[in-house]
Amino acid sequence: MVDAVKKKMPEDNDLYDVSDFFKVLGDSTRSKIIWALDEHEMCVCDLAVLLGMTKSAISHQLRALREANLVVNRRDGKNVFYSLADDHVKQIYEKGLEHIREKKLED
Repeated sequence: MVDAVKKKMPEDNDLYDVSDFFKVLGDSTRSKIIWALDEHEMCVCDLAVLLGMTKSAISHQLRALREANLVVNRRDGKNVFYSLADDHVKQIYEKGLEHIREKKLED
């Protein structure tokens, strides 16, 4: 059994990347941003108002999310709008939230 599982184990670099991916999601501010963007595309100003933070602080968190390929942006004139990078990000976040809410109902 150990040999069979070992043959299927992902390469270390892939496992490190997955770990880094979840570390990015592990920050509560970034988690709030992901939740907001799961609801609707938003600009930095809107996210700052929604979360009660400065535009600079939101931009810093969005940079980390962009570098992790969790969000993308599009320019519309002078405005830059952010959204989730793809359905995978949406599904991962929603499944995580569903899991947490499910556990709370059981308790």
